[in-house]
Amino acid sequence: MTIIEAIIQGVVQGLTEFLPVSSSGHLTITQHVLGINLEGNNLFFNVMLHIGTLAAVIVFYHKLIWRLIKAFFSIIGDIFTGKFKWKELSDDKRMVIMVIIGLLPLFLLFIPIPGTDMKLKDFVEGIADSERNFIIVGICLLITSILLFIGNRVSHSTVPMKHAKKGGETGRTSLNVVDAIVVGITQCFATMPGISRSGSTLAAGQMRGLDKQTALDYTFILGTPAIVAAAVLEGKDALEGGFDAIKADLVPILIGMVVSAVVGYLAIALFKWLLKTDKMIIFIVYTAVIGIAVIVISIIELSKGVNIFSGTPLT
Repeated sequence: MTIIEAIIQGVVQGLTEFLPVSSSGHLTITQHVLGINLEGNNLFFNVMLHIGTLAAVIVFYHKLIWRLIKAFFSIIGDIFTGKFKWKELSDDKRMVIMVIIGLLPLFLLFIPIPGTDMKLKDFVEGIADSERNFIIVGICLLITSILLFIGNRVSHSTVPMKHAKKGGETGRTSLNVVDAIVVGITQCFATMPGISRSGSTLAAGQMRGLDKQTALDYTFILGTPAIVAAAVLEGKDALEGGFDAIKADLVPILIGMVVSAVVGYLAIALFKWLLKTDKMIIFIVYTAVIGIAVIVISIIELSKGVNIFSGTPLT
């Protein structure tokens, strides 16, 4: 891997992890175009890119994350001292509980598939690994576009005006258990390459009637443990291959990680601004166009049996 390739993938990861366009889908597209195989040091590189974007969200939300950490231990203390009361929860304590509830649906990914020795997570990973399934990325990008469109429309039309804020923004700022479960289940579907985690969970929150900035903040906080889990699971697989291949590309890997962190931080700030200024149409159109382009390319490749960018046979 060259430094230029590492920088390109760092930029792609940093932008697409937080913008509602699917990081997994765009990394698959980038690696498909560049002809990069997702094994060995490249798998480890993906882990480091995740760590870079994890650093970005922690730095951007460091004040809120620190408050939530303190609220978590305060909840533990309240439970052991008998002082815990659901109706008297502070906003931070309620957010902690909603994050925990929102993460529970992720365990569905580890349910065994009947008649196979695979879990649902393994099935999804198998789809992403095959170039012949590249068309699925395009279909999933179209699904992301549809979800963003619906969420955007709902946020403008169905929330009672008594919740309206100056400037026309509407919605609830307090999450409930149903909100957390719906958003959490939606996050499970985001394991499919092309379905944006931030976009789909934001749309789910908007469909539930949440204020769009509240839904976005919850999306980013909920995604932090998910990013950690992805890094740990991929890291375990990557390290099983040994360190020799990793050492050879250590400099590009570190550069890619730093780039993904810096670009990721800027992407969060950009996304919040675009959402606040009601410019979600940019992402709705973009994911639809890219999705259609990927589907067309996939059909051409399947008919020829080769990757049209690298010229290699489809795997």
